Amino acid sequence: MAKKPVLVGVIIFLALMGLIAYSTMSTAKARVEACVEFKGNTVCRTTAGETREEALHTAVSNACAVMVSGVTDSLACEHTPPSKVTWLK
Repeated sequence: MAKKPVLVGVIIFLALMGLIAYSTMSTAKARVEACVEFKGNTVCRTTAGETREEALHTAVSNACAVMVSGVTDSLACEHTPPSKVTWLK
């Protein structure tokens, strides 16, 4: 009799894991490689997002995070237009 609640718990757990995996994989509708040049350094990052704008913003933020430290430089870098943008399939 104790096996029934355990089985129900396992089924619910597996269903939740499947839902999380499905929702994570299906949200990436746009992929981009963006290169940012800031203070003589250039860094490129590839990201994905639900929209083109989200993907591009994330790529620029990731590139800036590698290059700079501090709030002032981070904000300045993230407001710099990318030097190269390549949209991927």
